[in-house]
Amino acid sequence: MSDPQQVVPDTPPNRVPVRWTKAIVLFWFGAVATLLFLYVFERLFSLFVLLLVSLFLSLAVEPGVNYLARRGWRRGTATIVILLGVLVTALLFVVAVGTLVGTQVADLLVNSEDYVTRVVNFLNDTFGTNIDPAETIDAIQDPDGPVQEFIRNQQGNALRLSLTAVSFLLQALSVALFTFYLVADGPKLRRAICSRLAPATQQRVLDTWELAIQKTGGYLYSRALLAALSAFAHWVLFQSLGIQAPLALALWVGLISQFVPVVGTYIAGALPVVLTLLDSPVKALIIVVFVLIYQQIENYLLLPRITARTMDLHPAIAFASAIAGAAVLGAVGAVLAIPAAAMIQALASASGQRHPVIDSSLTALPPDRSK
Repeated sequence: MSDPQQVVPDTPPNRVPVRWTKAIVLFWFGAVATLLFLYVFERLFSLFVLLLVSLFLSLAVEPGVNYLARRGWRRGTATIVILLGVLVTALLFVVAVGTLVGTQVADLLVNSEDYVTRVVNFLNDTFGTNIDPAETIDAIQDPDGPVQEFIRNQQGNALRLSLTAVSFLLQALSVALFTFYLVADGPKLRRAICSRLAPATQQRVLDTWELAIQKTGGYLYSRALLAALSAFAHWVLFQSLGIQAPLALALWVGLISQFVPVVGTYIAGALPVVLTLLDSPVKALIIVVFVLIYQQIENYLLLPRITARTMDLHPAIAFASAIAGAAVLGAVGAVLAIPAAAMIQALASASGQRHPVIDSSLTALPPDRSK
């Protein structure tokens, strides 16, 4: 006889255990949540970039706002004044450079034959070539030639360029608005964040925030000082060579070479070289040589002394961070990555235990010549 206490449950053969049901539900829920997150992130990516740029600008502007606030200014008024100053300076720079380029292009179209003849004669005299200026001019003016075809293709991009300019203007206004609120209401924002944290955590958060302000301000200060020195040196050169609009070209070289990472120097020097090449190839060659020499002077003489007092960041780390930022967020990421890397390096240096370094030929430092 069977034991009456041993009862075999009546489990259908196709019934799925409860734990497998939960696992399947969690899997599909996680998959749907991931797809939803990626969809929302893709749609809000541009907003994320705008907020990131606004945060960077707010960290850069805040020292000036704090300075004015300590002297009795209202934070909102001080923020508006500084942002308007930055906006007006940027507009004047764009207008000056744009007017210069437009004038040169118009002059090139009117006197194209004269410029082509000059360039061809320079190439023949310098490199011993036998290029016929008349044949070159005919090839350029040929309606079915590659030059005229390229010009016709670029005419269709005028509308797209205009729409891009309008979009950029709207994005700039959005960044200015976000930056204003982040700076004008900075103390309120920090109080709201700290009110949710323990006192020890509040101190760490505020220290990190202050360090971010110092490093971002140091980055902009060092770059602005280097840009001013570069602009002045190139203005002296352009003025002595008798180039048109020397101040506008000097400002272009100074700002672009310092605020566009990695390739900024080459982009900055290309514009004055191209514009001068149309008028005098010899002057263009002088500019190329001067740009290369000044770059070496800046890298080995000016840059170490200025950045050592404003943003102590190893050149290799700066180069790698600029490349990584460009790979993630393009040109915006390349600009923002350098102060971010300086802040991370400072935080890493301030944390952890330090030990004395033993004497070795591999750890010996050269004498400090920046003092």
